[in-house]
Amino acid sequence: MIELTLPDMTCGHCVKAVTQAVKAVDDQAEVSVDLNAHRVRIESTAAPERLRAALVEQGYTPA
Repeated sequence: MIELTLPDMTCGHCVKAVTQAVKAVDDQAEVSVDLNAHRVRIESTAAPERLRAALVEQGYTPA
């Protein structure tokens, strides 16, 4: 499990974009988003670096 803070995730569209970016890396991943806290939890067998890179590619800044 990886948990990231995405300060620039601010709306429902962002949630969809983040989820799609993660699923593009691992279509079996489980994504849980807390929009108010700007936090995403990802259960995946993919390398955390690949997940972070996918989010950066979509314009997010994982912390």
